[in-house]
Amino acid sequence: MSSDEPCVLAAPVVDFHARITPQPGSAAKLLATMDEVGIARTVISAGGVVDLGRLSRQIVGRGIIHSGDSGATPDNRGVLAAARASGGRLIPFYFADPRRPVADYRAVAADYRGLELSPAVHCVAFSDRRVHAYVDVAAEAAQPVYAACVAWPGGRPADLVALARTYPQTTFILGHCGFIGIDIHALELVAPQHNVLVELSGCFTATARAAVARLGANRVLFGTEYPLQHPRVELTKLATLGLTATDLALVAWRNAHRLLKEEPDDA
Repeated sequence: MSSDEPCVLAAPVVDFHARITPQPGSAAKLLATMDEVGIARTVISAGGVVDLGRLSRQIVGRGIIHSGDSGATPDNRGVLAAARASGGRLIPFYFADPRRPVADYRAVAADYRGLELSPAVHCVAFSDRRVHAYVDVAAEAAQPVYAACVAWPGGRPADLVALARTYPQTTFILGHCGFIGIDIHALELVAPQHNVLVELSGCFTATARAAVARLGANRVLFGTEYPLQHPRVELTKLATLGLTATDLALVAWRNAHRLLKEEPDDA
């Protein structure tokens, strides 16, 4: 396959994790990239909230935001507008900032398809009452909750599992199969917690293969982390896993549509 050929799989593909930024043309560029590589639909949330240098410090550090360093407010309105203009190809998730009033989310929750939590960005632990207030709203709206984990206590995969135990009727998605590319320990932690699925962007091929083997294909979601990762890279990783046609369909699109309540659970 040459570099200018679409990386199209034999099944439809839903990207369960990408971002758009407030910059003009961000959504149009994403849609063009989806066309380029053969992705049918993409779950989007707000990007550009903090710069990458600070983000990397907060992922491995103690999760401390210094005075005057609060970052930008997630552009959830822009995400919703882009989704509405996309003809159904872009699926909006609300990016929670637990430091802001939960009433902001409650007022518009019905317009979104899910909630995202990120200790890496906002430095608020999964056990914090403010996070629980946001998950309460997602639970009432029967929406899935996507979460990216960090290294520090309060935001680790184990802490996400504890949150999921508190909300057994809500589906949680562990982003990136953990916070490092080979976080097999995270897979071990989430395996017995059946309301937690995992999303594959950024993890090693070995980790992605282990996720399918240990959790089952029905608990694994394809994602890209666009624009930080080009979708062609993640599609190539997916194609090299050697999945059966049935498992590939689950990972690439059926699981996503099931969570979004767009097809029967037994489809």
